[in-house]
Formats: sequence, structure tokens, C-alpha cells
Amino acid sequence: MRIRQGSTAELPLVLGMLDGAVAWLAARGRTGQWGTQPWSARPKAVERVREILASGTVWIAEVEGEPAGTMTLTPSPGPYLAPADEPEVYVHLLATDRAFAGRGVGAALLAHAVDEARRQGVDLVRVDCYAGDDGRLVDYYRGQGFTAAERFDVDGWPGMLLTRRVSAG
Repeated sequence: MRIRQGSTAELPLVLGMLDGAVAWLAARGRTGQWGTQPWSARPKAVERVREILASGTVWIAEVEGEPAGTMTLTPSPGPYLAPADEPEVYVHLLATDRAFAGRGVGAALLAHAVDEARRQGVDLVRVDCYAGDDGRLVDYYRGQGFTAAERFDVDGWPGMLLTRRVSAG
């Protein structure tokens, strides 16, 4: 697996991965996280993704030369959460192409986020995720070394803020 830096030109690729995740979740009746409508079909969602890509560093994981996953790292969270009281690396838009599910793509991207924080001399990596239904997504991040820090709600969407200290590994 190779992780390369991307750019705002990756917008169609990122939206495609997010759309694939929506379809996969919806096919399993898990519509609480992102609903049933593709990100690319929602102008406000497209604009928000564009803003996130422009405000941070886009990373693309590739398996055998094929895009397999994505994330964008920024120095702060989205507008629904307060920034940390110290420098941070914030993980946004982590998604894996379903064709590469089970191959450790998300874990590799999260490890890369920790490496990037270390490279920048930053000790805190944070991410937020959907915390509804059975909590499987929160459990996934815990399994990647993150600690649940704070529950939050955005217009009825239950979220969890998670943290990971770089100094802790």
C-alpha cells in the first residue's frame, strides 16, 4: 500500500468514495450515519467536501496503483466542534473504497495521520464519527488507538469526538 499526497483536484475521487460508503451503508439498513442520498447529489455536501479539501492536506491510499482510500488532515475540526487548546491534526473524510474493504486501508491512513502529527511536532490527533446505532464506528476508532472523549449532537446526528496522543504511540 502506498499513501500519496493529493490535492483539491481529487474532489471527484473523494466524492466517489463517500458515495460508495453511503450506498454500502444504505444497503445494510445503516442510514443514520450519512442517509441514503449520495454526497455528490447534495450541493451543500459537495461544497463542504470542497472546503475541507482546500483547508487541509488530502491523502490517498493506493493498493496496486488503484485509489483505495482517502482522508484529509486539517489543523482544526469542523464548525460543530471547538478546536483543541493545543495544536492538533484533525482527520476528516476518512473513507475506503469498498472494493478494498478488509485490507487495512483505513488503519494505514490513520497510522499515516499519527505519523504526520509526529512529523509536525504535534502530539494530538482527533477525529469525530457517527456514534449512533450499535456504536461500531466508535469501536473501530478505539481499535485504532483512539479514546472516546466527548459525545455531541448536530441537529439530531449523534457524534463522538475521539483523541489519540502521538506520544502514546
